[in-house]
This record gives sequence, structure tokens and C-alpha cells, in this order.
Amino acid sequence: MSRLPSSGPSQRQLRVGEQVRHALSDLLQRGDIRDDVIETAVISVSEVRMSPDLKIATAFIAPLGAKDDDAVIKALARNAKFIRGRVSGALRQMKYMPEFRFRLDTSYDNMAKIDALLRSPEVARDLDDEGKDED
Repeated sequence: MSRLPSSGPSQRQLRVGEQVRHALSDLLQRGDIRDDVIETAVISVSEVRMSPDLKIATAFIAPLGAKDDDAVIKALARNAKFIRGRVSGALRQMKYMPEFRFRLDTSYDNMAKIDALLRSPEVARDLDDEGKDED
């Protein structure tokens, strides 16, 4: 059976990514990681993308209340092996435990920029002009 190359992740990658996201969120919520930077921030795991072979999990993180977002990402990277070991119980059905990589989630910033742009007077004026043309 030949598969055509797809542009997005497979259903399996999406399902496993969501399971990993839940396990990682639970671990961060419990406060099991002893790191000053991680303990002082509320960390939201917005998405986990799995590699096609499910051996690499890229977690997109949104640190809330942290002074330095990059410091949180670096602290999570320092503790990646510990995190991998702690989530293994929740992911015991997986053949291989994925290696964790952490990235800053900038989607919230992008949404705020788009929202501000849509609310700008120039865009509102253009939208009003379109409504007049249709009458």
C-alpha cells in the first residue's frame, strides 16, 4: 500500500501528541520538577507535535507570569531527561518514550497582533466602505 505524502500530521501523531500533552501538563501541575525557574511560573502546554516515528515530542510552552520566557524554556530543556522519566508511567503503552524538546508558543502573540490590526481605524474604515458598495 503506497501512501501519498501528506501535508499534515497523521491521526496517530495527533492522538499521541495529545496524550503526551496531558501527561506533561499533569507533571507540571503537580510541581514535581525542582527548579527555581519552573516553580515560579505557571506553564501552559498548548500543543505537542510528534515526529512521524513518535520518538521526538516538541512541546509548545506558554509561560504565564514568568519574567523571562527563554529562561523557562532553558530550564525545561535542562530537566528534559527527568521529565521523560516522570511521564513514562502515564505513557507506558508507547513502544519508545519520546525525547522532549521545548519551544516557546508564540501563537497567542500572533493572535493579539491580528486582533489589534482588525480593530485598527484603517481596517474598520475599509470594512465600512465595503458595506456601502453592496447597497
